[in-house]
Amino acid sequence: MDSTVTTTADGNVWGGGNRPLGASYGKLMMWFFLVSDALTFSGFLAAYGFSRFKFEDTWPIADEVFTHVPFVHGVYPMIYVAIMTFILIMSSVTMVLAVDAGHRMKKDAVIWYMFLTVIGGIIFLGSQAWEWATFIKGDFGAVETKGGRILQFVKADTGERAALADFAITIPDERVAHERKNGVWYYEGEELPSFTVNEVYEGFKANPNILMRTEVINEEGHKTVLSREEGLAKFENAVRVVEGANLVRNEYGSRLFADFFFFITGFHGFHVFSGVVLNLIIFFNVILGTYERRGHYEMVEKVGLYWHFVDLVWVFVFTFFYLV
Repeated sequence: MDSTVTTTADGNVWGGGNRPLGASYGKLMMWFFLVSDALTFSGFLAAYGFSRFKFEDTWPIADEVFTHVPFVHGVYPMIYVAIMTFILIMSSVTMVLAVDAGHRMKKDAVIWYMFLTVIGGIIFLGSQAWEWATFIKGDFGAVETKGGRILQFVKADTGERAALADFAITIPDERVAHERKNGVWYYEGEELPSFTVNEVYEGFKANPNILMRTEVINEEGHKTVLSREEGLAKFENAVRVVEGANLVRNEYGSRLFADFFFFITGFHGFHVFSGVVLNLIIFFNVILGTYERRGHYEMVEKVGLYWHFVDLVWVFVFTFFYLV
């Protein structure tokens, strides 16, 4: 079978003129970058999957962690995360429309669709920042044992999570002297929780409607709820009260879950932020007529490839963290 090879006048095959798959140099380099970035995300998600498999019996249940919706009270598992995902996917749709309008040299349409893409990215970033803040702050609080296990509390009559503030008893102690209203604004050491272990214990003992549950997931797929006697006995190993989540402690369960959540969603959020910045640059260049004068909108297409990649990665992150 004959093959045709493009060569220069001096017979050099690599002297230019070859365009694999008809792609320009810029688009080809973008594909190289996206493939390398995809391998990076694959490694992170593989590490998450390995840890999740290894600690499957104590891993936090996503439906019990991501239950918040801004300005709305109540428990709405996964609703807000689903809205975030929908917004990001729709921004990918508007990017497709912008690229298509660029192919047809319709400047006004490119401006409009690029604007919608940028707005979708900003909304997603704002939503992710709110989700981080909620995750860090926490809603219920828990008790940590000497072995690093997390003990949570539920209402006996409904099975719903119980916040420490619902039953803990405030006992005046040395912490009162360090409140800001008493003139002490700075205090060395880590921030004190709202309640001490003793205050939680006394409140638990005085409220028979409160039960304790462990990190261990039972055969029914729920956290194991202890009897009142077992719960009171667990306080013997309690060392601190945990509120919210960070890289050291996590009221929702395994600290590894919080570590992976902050790292992977933060890494993806950085990509979205970078994409928004790139889209803004291209957006203003379109307004200035830069690509109209060039006679093509290839830059819109190249930044569109990056934006679609960011959306696709989020589908995997969403599946791993929130659905599986």
